[in-house]
Amino acid sequence: MRIVVIGGSAAGLITSLMLARAGHDVVVVEQDSLVPAADVETAATVALRATAPQVVQPHILLALCRNLLRHRLPDLYMALRDAGVVEAALATQMPPSLADRSAWPGDEQLMVLMTRRSTVDWVLRRWAAAEPGVTLHGGVRVTGLIAAPGRPPHIVGVGTDHGELTADGVVDAGGRRTRLDRWLVAIGAGQSEFRWAECGLAYYSRQYRLRTVTGLPGLPTTRIVSAFKEFVAGIWGADHNTMLLALAPLAADRRFRGAHHPEVFTAVLRTVPTLAAWLDVLEPISDVAAMGGLHNTLRRLVVAGQPVATGLHAVGDAVCTTNPTFGRGLSLALRAAVDLVDVLDRYPDDPRAQTLAMDDAVTAHIAPWYGDQAAADAALLATLWQSVLGAAPPPATPPIRDRVTFAQIRAAALVDPLAFRAVWTLMGALRGPAEIYQNPQLVARVQEVLRRGDIPRPMVEPSPEQLLTALSTVPTGAPDVV
Repeated sequence: MRIVVIGGSAAGLITSLMLARAGHDVVVVEQDSLVPAADVETAATVALRATAPQVVQPHILLALCRNLLRHRLPDLYMALRDAGVVEAALATQMPPSLADRSAWPGDEQLMVLMTRRSTVDWVLRRWAAAEPGVTLHGGVRVTGLIAAPGRPPHIVGVGTDHGELTADGVVDAGGRRTRLDRWLVAIGAGQSEFRWAECGLAYYSRQYRLRTVTGLPGLPTTRIVSAFKEFVAGIWGADHNTMLLALAPLAADRRFRGAHHPEVFTAVLRTVPTLAAWLDVLEPISDVAAMGGLHNTLRRLVVAGQPVATGLHAVGDAVCTTNPTFGRGLSLALRAAVDLVDVLDRYPDDPRAQTLAMDDAVTAHIAPWYGDQAAADAALLATLWQSVLGAAPPPATPPIRDRVTFAQIRAAALVDPLAFRAVWTLMGALRGPAEIYQNPQLVARVQEVLRRGDIPRPMVEPSPEQLLTALSTVPTGAPDVV
């Protein structure tokens, strides 16, 4: 099949590589340049794009993504490792409060890859450019879909600002800002089914390089994210001795409007002793990057049992976006790419069956994570709105004896090894949320830990006075990036 992929993001390029290796002729259309930078560090300095602000925010390749790469694209996996992406064993993510640090069978499946997103994109662009069967068209903007008449319409190509491209199938990897519904309406099709739920946070992050590799307050592969009473903050290890720190307050909390200034950003993070210790051994190598207006979203191309169009598929953020602090984006994108390759192989000559099968894959592999994240974010936002803006407390939810929540598991994971592995299994999207939340052994363990009430906080909370003082820091305007 000749397939046009809309978007040269990580999702688009991974999908293109997999389709080409399955024997398809793939054309990638991307409105930005697809020419890879000269090296990893240059790629990091030019990574920021208005159409993809998430590229410079913290990233991690969680278990599902790592495992699928190793099994379906092993040479790409090795290329990422050769480019400096760091493989981190599960033991490196254990909190100091976890007394039982012994290895368990299956821990190797929970390993993660620590990296900047720019490094992943750099490798993908180089490999896509060299892949037989993949043609890259950078600097070309898609303007619409081309359809053959019918109910539903059958997509036979795309229009661009450089002319039309015909295809046997089109894959939308255009990200969360895709114009897909507008294009569908323009050809007389119905819109996709689209659901969304508020993330409600603004995101500020900065990249750093370690000044030293000795005497560190933790491992260079450290990843800690903590929800405080008034904001969320965290640190992520990455490639080439780099680390990223992030601050995520309520988007509605105007006290943080100066957090894009390095002095304010640093002052706020220094109110957290754990992060202050890391700042002492880090040198900033970027400005503070801001991102906001994010939602958890889910798009379906089958509505009321009927495809809105045939010959059309979607992957990555065009299908689902979830709170970026959980890092599931690339895992879900790769999962959808694998599903697409398998579906096209199973139904090579039946476009309707392809669309329905892909929707079944969304139901099984994508939708549960949208629902889980939407629920988790609603609970977090209710707490922050109460603490920060004085909103009424959320209504009490009666406890369910045979079920636990993600927040409860994460709390117990600080001291219980089973709960700790359940967190990373959930984060890694290796098993569905319902299966884990209702696991009898886990439920019993988590409830017992919560009854004891001896759970430490992952990071010490700053006082309201410390936070206000930090937010009152006057920016000097002088850059401190080296």
